[in-house]
Amino acid sequence: MTGNMRWGFLTRCLLQMALACALAAGLSPVVCGAIDKLPQVEFRTATGSVIVTVDGQPIATYIYEDEKIPRPYFAHVKAPGGIQVTRNHPPVEGVDRTDHDTMHPGIWMAFGDLDGADIWRNKARVIQEEFVKKSTGGPGNGAFAVRRRYERADGTSICHEVCRLTLLVRPFGYLLQWDSTFSAGKEFYFGDQEEMGLGMRVTTPISVQKGGRMIDAAGRRNEREIWGNTADWCDYSGTVDGRHIGMTLMCHPGNFRPCWLHSRDYGFVAANPFGRRAFRKGKPSKVFVKPGEQFRLRFGVLIHADPEDQPPDLKAAYADYVQLTRSTDN
Repeated sequence: MTGNMRWGFLTRCLLQMALACALAAGLSPVVCGAIDKLPQVEFRTATGSVIVTVDGQPIATYIYEDEKIPRPYFAHVKAPGGIQVTRNHPPVEGVDRTDHDTMHPGIWMAFGDLDGADIWRNKARVIQEEFVKKSTGGPGNGAFAVRRRYERADGTSICHEVCRLTLLVRPFGYLLQWDSTFSAGKEFYFGDQEEMGLGMRVTTPISVQKGGRMIDAAGRRNEREIWGNTADWCDYSGTVDGRHIGMTLMCHPGNFRPCWLHSRDYGFVAANPFGRRAFRKGKPSKVFVKPGEQFRLRFGVLIHADPEDQPPDLKAAYADYVQLTRSTDN
């Protein structure tokens, strides 16, 4: 066991004890435990990007200026212990499948039909206007918030988004909380396609095609069983270097509608609350947002690494995510 893995195991044990303490006392799990023992979350700004670190080690890069990808995303995401869980970006010929290289960069939110514009396929733009909350780090958590403008291909504005991004060190791994609010001075809509919502592309060795697996909250497995169904969460994971690593995509119960899962055995999954016809052949969905209205979407991504024979308790991890967000329900 390497030093990083040993530290990750000890941290996990401490956090699990703190979580059990908090739950037994009926407290929020963030207020119990030895805060000074938690790894330090920090952010380093660079040109067009923010590097996320835990105890000084980079674990993800948030990129908001890219000549080839006109929308923000996270790339180079690593699990506790340092093993990468997202596909190489850009994908490496001979190592990775190179499909969707500019559409599947790591972890991202995009929409194939936003008031007629195609953000997902990079045919329209998302421009980060400003950081509305300066990045703040600390023991076991850090956060920043950004304001983005969604534009059509001709440069006309569709809407704005305020996105709050929080990284927490939890008993089950790193938890990325994604909280987006959309608004505009005129009406706009979210259309009905498979390619909508929060997506992630996993590292090639844990794709189903390479021996990994997907499992959702209902126990369904892999693309054939999962695709087009709704679930609270979907985990994509596998074994790398003797560790069970992966990411769990979590849908917040406060979203306006349950999310359908767009899952692929080649290493991709997205949570999509807009695809009623695309997934279930139901009545076409067109979700309108009125002028001045606030439309909120929330998700979580658990980034985990555990001993090969001790996969995480994903049901408990999802309950932890939901409990943590209760203070931000308003």
